[in-house]
Amino acid sequence: MSALHPVITARRAPLWLLVMITLSGTLAMHMFVPALPDAARSLNVSSAAVQATIGLYILGLAFGQLFYGPLSDALGRRPLLMVGLSLYLGAGIAAMLAPNVETLVLARLFQALGGCAGLALGRAMVRDTTTADEAVRALALLNLIMMVGPGLAPLIGSTMVELGGWRMVFVFLALLGAATLFLTWRLVPETGHPTGVVSVGALARDYTTLLRSPKYLGYAFGGACATTSIYAFIAAAPFIITEQLHHPVRDVGIALGIIMIGMGIGNAFTRRMVLNVPVERLLVYGNGLSIASAAIFLMLELMGWLTLPAVVVLMLFFAAGSGTASPAALSKTLMVDAHHVGSAAGLYGFSQMALGAVFTLMVGWGSNPALSAAIVLIVAAVIGQASVQFAIHRERRDAAFPHAGDGV
Repeated sequence: MSALHPVITARRAPLWLLVMITLSGTLAMHMFVPALPDAARSLNVSSAAVQATIGLYILGLAFGQLFYGPLSDALGRRPLLMVGLSLYLGAGIAAMLAPNVETLVLARLFQALGGCAGLALGRAMVRDTTTADEAVRALALLNLIMMVGPGLAPLIGSTMVELGGWRMVFVFLALLGAATLFLTWRLVPETGHPTGVVSVGALARDYTTLLRSPKYLGYAFGGACATTSIYAFIAAAPFIITEQLHHPVRDVGIALGIIMIGMGIGNAFTRRMVLNVPVERLLVYGNGLSIASAAIFLMLELMGWLTLPAVVVLMLFFAAGSGTASPAALSKTLMVDAHHVGSAAGLYGFSQMALGAVFTLMVGWGSNPALSAAIVLIVAAVIGQASVQFAIHRERRDAAFPHAGDGV
């Protein structure tokens, strides 16, 4: 199938609104973390019981995107986005009023299944209505929000808890959901070309087509590694900074805030340079910067020279490399098959969340958080680079020999 995109429609969803929708889904991921102890006391359950609300939310974000993408190819982006935001709003209200932990856990699962609509469909809407270079610039911004959201969430969540307890977190999220739903109803047009065909067989065929494409797999897996490997460091940061480097807890928030600036710098660099530099080069060089940063991080830890300033600087560069590479990878992923943009966005989103969960789990292995984080970071970045290089090679081969076949 051709990698060329259909004629670009003039109707576009406002980018600022897509950013707001994406932020609503990612904020809710970790915003409830500071409220866990208060919720446990209020509902008379153990901390472990309410911690399930975090794990289920991540699972909901991952698996929900697998369905929104292909369904939006069949039924349209706008109606599926409205359904998702309505579910997000309703589940937020249910969580706010939950009388017991079982209701709360179930409400969080449905909140995730609604919130992931924005992550998958926002990307598809951008790709529907932009040229290749414009898409990279817009997707860079959406990708930045997806990464920064979890970093901002605990800060906002702790503020809400101080204002009114754990239920205030869901008051905030319900208000955010209501605002995004109303604005989407008023301002977002249909940007896709729905086929009107919905079937399990069609869904399976869409994903089978993508999974048979070496180019898609290379860009999707490589981009997911570049985007979410930093979750490993975020999970380990409190232990590295407070226990290994003996700094106060407040330095954790400061360090993560500075590191997230690197993600913004990388995204801004890609948005600016994509008009003059090939996307593939940005992808390779950005991930190369992440590899170099992770390698120095590992070397300093092995030699016993690791300090907080060194950690912050190295992870700032790692985040900048990730911020440069990940939107370029996302753009290449969505351009592999113009007929399955929604499915491609959904599968890519699932890959990000699934790998993010794996990296977060892996960093808990071993007794040395800094060493575990460094190993996860460098392995993920190297595997991501290899995947991307493979996809680029296949793309160039297919351009030179268009009848060789690629699965897509």
